Amino acid sequence: MTRTARLALALAGAALVALVIGMIAGGAAFPRIIPGLPDEGTLTRWGLPIAKMAMDFAGVATVGLLLAATVFLPSDKGMLGRSALRYVTAASWTALVWAGAAALTMIFSLSEQLGLPVAEVLGGNELTSFASQVGQGIALTLVVLFGVAIALFSRGVITAGASAGLLALALVTMLPPALTSHVSSSPNHGLATTGVGVHLVSLALWVGGLIVLIIHGLRKQPQLEVAANRFSRMAVWCYIGVGLSGLFSVLARLTAVSDLWTSAYGVLLVAKTVAFVVLGYIGWWHRQRTIGQLDKGKPGAFTRLAVGELVLMSATMGLAVALSRTKPPVTALPADRAFELLGFTMPPEISLGNVVSLWWLDLFFALLAAGLAGLYAAGVVRLRRRGDAWPWGRTIAWFVGVAILVIATQSGLARYAKVLFSVHMIEHMTLAMLVPIFLVLGAPVTLALRALKPAARRGDRGPREWLNVILHSRFVRVLAHPAMATAIFIASTYALYFTPLFAAAMEEHLGHIAMTLHFLLSGSLFFWVIIGVDPAPHKLPHVGRLLTLFVTMPFHAFFGIALMMMGTVVAAEWYEQLGRTWGVSSLVDQQDGGAIAWGFGEIPTLIVLLALAFQWYRDDDRQARRADRRADAVAARTGGTGDAELDSYNDYLARLNRRDQVE
Repeated sequence: MTRTARLALALAGAALVALVIGMIAGGAAFPRIIPGLPDEGTLTRWGLPIAKMAMDFAGVATVGLLLAATVFLPSDKGMLGRSALRYVTAASWTALVWAGAAALTMIFSLSEQLGLPVAEVLGGNELTSFASQVGQGIALTLVVLFGVAIALFSRGVITAGASAGLLALALVTMLPPALTSHVSSSPNHGLATTGVGVHLVSLALWVGGLIVLIIHGLRKQPQLEVAANRFSRMAVWCYIGVGLSGLFSVLARLTAVSDLWTSAYGVLLVAKTVAFVVLGYIGWWHRQRTIGQLDKGKPGAFTRLAVGELVLMSATMGLAVALSRTKPPVTALPADRAFELLGFTMPPEISLGNVVSLWWLDLFFALLAAGLAGLYAAGVVRLRRRGDAWPWGRTIAWFVGVAILVIATQSGLARYAKVLFSVHMIEHMTLAMLVPIFLVLGAPVTLALRALKPAARRGDRGPREWLNVILHSRFVRVLAHPAMATAIFIASTYALYFTPLFAAAMEEHLGHIAMTLHFLLSGSLFFWVIIGVDPAPHKLPHVGRLLTLFVTMPFHAFFGIALMMMGTVVAAEWYEQLGRTWGVSSLVDQQDGGAIAWGFGEIPTLIVLLALAFQWYRDDDRQARRADRRADAVAARTGGTGDAELDSYNDYLARLNRRDQVE
């Protein structure tokens, strides 16, 4: 038996033992069966968690293989090396296993929900309905489809860019099953949703990367020290992401500290936390002791310690599956439909004091704002330490944009935006037309290109090279074309509010995140074309920028007027379910929102005009100084003034003077 096969058996055994112990401790292994009530049977009771564990392991292995091929192993001008190509091929097989395990999980899940044995489930039409109509079934269907797609496309991948695309798809495929589990029943489902998403992505990168790294070492493949150093730097951030997201998930599910020792869910959670802390210590010790030995050409110590770390990780994943099979503590939730939809009780009647005081943590945008601020500050600090200057105006503009983003997504404005259409429109306009102006004036891409170091190996791709590849890609060239950016900025607003998309986005937390993120990204794309300092595929002259601005803004005014004139309420069912008893009617509030959309555009338009005027002046000044330097160089070389027209005129006068003297 090969070393890789023995490692796989050890991982499977550790995870299975942890799963059995966890299910017994949590009470899911031997539930109380009441005679006369439906019972799915022992096969489903144990087959479901085992199939789910197989699905998780296959998904993590697929992510790890694609991660190693894309990031850990050096490429040659975007082409994958021999080892990387083997890992991509292996990912096609693990993706097929992933899809098959997801299909088994779907069958067992339906058996559990209906309380019927597997044989009876397979004999009817319930499976088709479950896969296409129930949230959990749809999530597993997506895993099956995406898993098969990854398996097929992996067969023809030879470039790092294509491998990166498959890696992104694999990370997305990890999310649907978890986001339809206990998350939806959490008191704060918004916090739980984002927490679980970050937790899964961080864990998949961490565990999957370590699995493939150990296999790389056991097979004595080349460039182990390069891959290990890259994994070590990534693992630190993954550990932080897993820890923070796990903490927020606990806060979203538990309502009292005593739940940690008075409930089976809390006990398993504590066990998982202890394993997580031990992993962190092992990782720190590992980085201190063995990375240096790797650089000296001694891979044995790394492999021994990493295998132990991976076995502990597998046991932790088994506990996680057992935790998902254990019911969280029962929480006494308010009998309030608004609380079920919003994750918080209906706020009191809107006032300036309530908007200022009723802050609400939206974890996704809080992490986004923290990341934007932290990365920008790190780039500026690196330039300063290197002795390079960076304009203070750009730094101030960036952090003003981040501050406005925080206010729009975390303050009472975010609470009332889910309740009142008029406040939602304020948030929309702020995120789409105000925050992006300051962000693009901060020139983050230019800062990144200057602060990031080139790849250590010639022809390889580090963060700086990946950024250059993205900027010069055909996708960005099409997306950043002024006509395309303007069309997205205008058309998406009409498509959202005058179709069922708005109601669907408001009813689901993930939909609300996608909608809000679209406001930010579409606005950033448009204003990058208009006033962006960063390099862009298409550079408009200043007159063209002014014309684009003046052509675009009336469409937002027309949109506001259309809302004001509508006689029906957009997303009426959503607002009716909330049961708001204070304030104006939904129709009047919608008309107020239309008025806000109509008048709000004047503020960003004024800011953009000022920015354009300043940029135009600076550009003319630079061109004048460049012309002066060129003229000085010509004058020094030829003895003239450096101005061709002036020299020609002086020569003409000199010829006239000589002719007069001759006459």
